[in-house]
Amino acid sequence: MATDLLRLSLSPYPNLVFTYRYTKKFHFDRVDIASRPKRRRRHRVPAVSNSLETRTQPQNAPFELPKRRVDSTVLLDVSGMMCGGCVARVKSVLTADDRVDSVAVNMLTETAAIKLRTEVVEESEEVVNNVAESLGKRLMECGFEAKRRVSGTGVAENVKKWKEVAKKREDLLVKSRNRVAFAWTLVALCCGSHASHILHSLGIHIAHGPLWELLDNSYVKGGFALGALFGPGRDLLSDGLRAFRKGSPNMNSLVGFGSIVAFLISLVSLLKPELEWDASFFEEPVMLLGFVLLGRSLEERARIRASSDMNELLSLVSTQSRLVITSSESGSSADNVLCSDAICVEVPTDDIRVGDSVLVLPGETIPVDGRVLAGRSVVDESMLSGESLPVFKEEGFTVSAGTINWDGPLRIEACSTGSNSMISKIVSMVEEAQGREAPIQRLADAIAGPFVYSVMTLSAATFAFWYYIGSQIFPDVLLSDMAGPNGNPLLLSLKLSVDVLVVSCPCALGLATPTAILVGTSLGAKQGLLIRGGDVLERLARIDYLALDKTGTLTEGKPAVFNVASFVYDESEILKIAAAVEKTATHPIAKAIVNKAESLNLTSPITRGQLAEPGFGILGEVDGRLVAVGTLEWVYERFQKQGDHSDVQHLEHAVTHQSSEFASPSNYSKSVVYVGREGEGIIGAIAISDSLRHDAEHTVRSLQQKGIKTLLLSGDREEAVAATAKEVGIGKEYINSSLTPQQKSEVISTLQTSGHHVAMVGDGINDAPSLALADVGIALQIEAQENAASTAASIILLGNKLSQVVDALDLAKATMAKVYQNLSWAVAYNVVAIPIAAGALLPQYDFAMTPSLSGGLMALSSIFVVSNSLLLQFHEFESNRKKESCN
Repeated sequence: MATDLLRLSLSPYPNLVFTYRYTKKFHFDRVDIASRPKRRRRHRVPAVSNSLETRTQPQNAPFELPKRRVDSTVLLDVSGMMCGGCVARVKSVLTADDRVDSVAVNMLTETAAIKLRTEVVEESEEVVNNVAESLGKRLMECGFEAKRRVSGTGVAENVKKWKEVAKKREDLLVKSRNRVAFAWTLVALCCGSHASHILHSLGIHIAHGPLWELLDNSYVKGGFALGALFGPGRDLLSDGLRAFRKGSPNMNSLVGFGSIVAFLISLVSLLKPELEWDASFFEEPVMLLGFVLLGRSLEERARIRASSDMNELLSLVSTQSRLVITSSESGSSADNVLCSDAICVEVPTDDIRVGDSVLVLPGETIPVDGRVLAGRSVVDESMLSGESLPVFKEEGFTVSAGTINWDGPLRIEACSTGSNSMISKIVSMVEEAQGREAPIQRLADAIAGPFVYSVMTLSAATFAFWYYIGSQIFPDVLLSDMAGPNGNPLLLSLKLSVDVLVVSCPCALGLATPTAILVGTSLGAKQGLLIRGGDVLERLARIDYLALDKTGTLTEGKPAVFNVASFVYDESEILKIAAAVEKTATHPIAKAIVNKAESLNLTSPITRGQLAEPGFGILGEVDGRLVAVGTLEWVYERFQKQGDHSDVQHLEHAVTHQSSEFASPSNYSKSVVYVGREGEGIIGAIAISDSLRHDAEHTVRSLQQKGIKTLLLSGDREEAVAATAKEVGIGKEYINSSLTPQQKSEVISTLQTSGHHVAMVGDGINDAPSLALADVGIALQIEAQENAASTAASIILLGNKLSQVVDALDLAKATMAKVYQNLSWAVAYNVVAIPIAAGALLPQYDFAMTPSLSGGLMALSSIFVVSNSLLLQFHEFESNRKKESCN
């Protein structure tokens, strides 16, 4: 779609208009610059609109700021979710609102992410707040505590919030342990008489006396059972009954009904002996609650362990900083960390502003992202990049918040602070990622939603079958212990229906995916892999093609100028003009040109109106004339005078031939950029050389061994791309050179149309469209700076190492393997356990579960799922194995 995205008038020439189109080509409406009026024009202020169209506004009009964009996503903290059925209920309540577009609910993090419809967001922020409040009230009415999460808070507020959540979980765990201790004390007392019988059968006669006779009394056992129901089991029962009353029964509803029915059967048998049920098994509800509460306690402990990586990330955030205030007249040097008149004040990190100086002593955590002004030290960056070795830092080096200063004091100039710091963004993105559900989770939710109602129906069907049909077809079942001494079909039917209620486990289904995603994303963050969600892991595990950019991805991204050639001007003149245009650009090649000019102490002329076209080059006005620096074809198109094509070929041959005399290593990638000037055409060429990353060849080989086809997509010339591909082991059929950003996207789109799953690895703004289009976009984070590539990518490699691509792929496959294992177990358990609990083995093998055994199996099912996900913490990354083998 060739709609105009950007129209910019280069003042003071209002008729010189650049139209930036999606087709990635420039079109010019030109007038003769020489005929422009000599009088000085007043510059007009550009007003930027949300449609990305830059328009001029009258000089007397007031300056209009763009309207603040209202976030379309509302986050609610939702507590009270116990199983997959609760998740499905919360989702159904929220999606029932017409103002809601989509919903993602995470039981582990107790979060509901609600995306509102566009028309709601466009109204006002007040409307969005009202919608969030009304949705929270609806959930409250359904029995779920819900409140909106406040966004945009500072570092201290975020840390405080997470500490409160962690403390709340710890308090709940302590309370759960106390309930378990109380419940199992009652189990021990209630089953004491059984222990004495077992000891007697073994010939050990020590359990005698009035105490044991008292414990064997049915009324005392009934008291213990009543104490278990209204003591440690009270919260469980009340929550289950409340959920059932509100139309959203959960796991607690099933356990509660099973416990109450077992207690009532025993109570009726005790108070109505004329029924001759002889079914006084008060120990069953006591043991059932004991097993369930024990399982919940272990499960909660495992959940806390699963989120421990997030807590470890939060521990890296420093809430206090030492602000350094110096006199304006005092000078500073790289050797003196503090001047004699400097004052240090300890302030909250939220009060630090960009440009402030901060002192960090050895052993302390760096509180802000910044640049070292003075001091020398080594910094531990393993928590961000996964690199175990400390990194040397001195004046001019960048540092990131959350890293640890080891050796000497450092004075740092803050570049980004508070919630904008790298560690804060990591914590925020990991939290967001854990709230995004993988597509496979929808299958689990679809099963877990109606699961409780299905189990209750099966329980009723079990009762009806054995009472009316089963006891007639299989009369021998009435001789089992389940039917009592008199073979009562009513007692048998009641017990089996209770077993069905208790043995089923929707919790395992609800926990199968989110626990594995929680552990996987947190583990990735510790390894320097910032993954934006469980859906990303699922897509990454399926990829069969991986496209790689060249400059900055396969190469170091630190190119250097090797030669400059021109048939008309001196090398210094070409460098000076090119550096003047490139000085505002962030591309590695632009930095190489500027650095070379600075190293030669060349003074850049005044430049105005720079305009970059990603993947092609940059244009600007230098000393009153337009200058273009970029690819050959693009520079050609900028000016009417193109010169002799053979001269350009000679120029290219000269610059590449002469650059070879510098004896650049074979693992260097060479590129050529051209310089053109208005009225003259191409006037020079600059040879750029960039070394390959040390892990590029190993990474490509590892990917190919895993069956993934590797592509090389580059905007560079064919010779340079072919040389790089040959060095890393990419075949000729997978090489694509001289591509525009749009053409890169077209290559990926073609593969996707053919049914392939494609990942793209890049680092610059020209890679952003491809990163966004690919099934998974992977961006290398360079110098802890956020750019267009990292914004568009699904995964960010904080360590800036290409080998992390293999780590991310292995982690995705390991995480999804755990998800499939958990789902398989959860489904298989219920498919096998429910029929057995319903008495499927009773006629043939005379085997049936007791309610206490059913409760124990149900608890173990959830524990298995969470524990299996925790095993992911022992996942070994290939980069770590490689380090160990080298050591």
